[in-house]
Amino acid sequence: MIRIVAVFSCVSVFAGCAFFNPVRENHESRQVLELIGYAQKIASLQAEEQRRELNASSLMFSKDRGAYGRVRLALLLALPGTAFNDDARAAGLLEPLAGAAAVESSPGPMQQFAELLHAQIGERLREQRRAAQLKDQLEALKAIERKIIEREQARPK
Repeated sequence: MIRIVAVFSCVSVFAGCAFFNPVRENHESRQVLELIGYAQKIASLQAEEQRRELNASSLMFSKDRGAYGRVRLALLLALPGTAFNDDARAAGLLEPLAGAAAVESSPGPMQQFAELLHAQIGERLREQRRAAQLKDQLEALKAIERKIIEREQARPK
């Protein structure tokens, strides 16, 4: 009798987990859609209003460090063309979610979105580093060219 109750209890627990997983994913899917709409809305605001939204999102994240607040703040920090754009900080905020999504066999929609956003921000950071490196190389070549011209002009004719 005890075995039957134990088996029934385990089956009930697993069935409950299976029931709540789609509910969680549906809720997270709605949150992801909400975040995308939010990012589009913020991109169209004036700089002062964007700053207010950044402050509100920072405050929300400081109170609740959950996935929603983390992704919301990262989205704001990653918005191109804003005065507060900080891709490195945005990538840092997303790192825990993106890393967890890579480890899990079936990450939820929020983790998948965080992983996608993290990958895009990472690529943008790599491109920025590469552009800076190319700029440095160009400046070095210009300096070499100036030295060659100076030597030619200083050489007696």
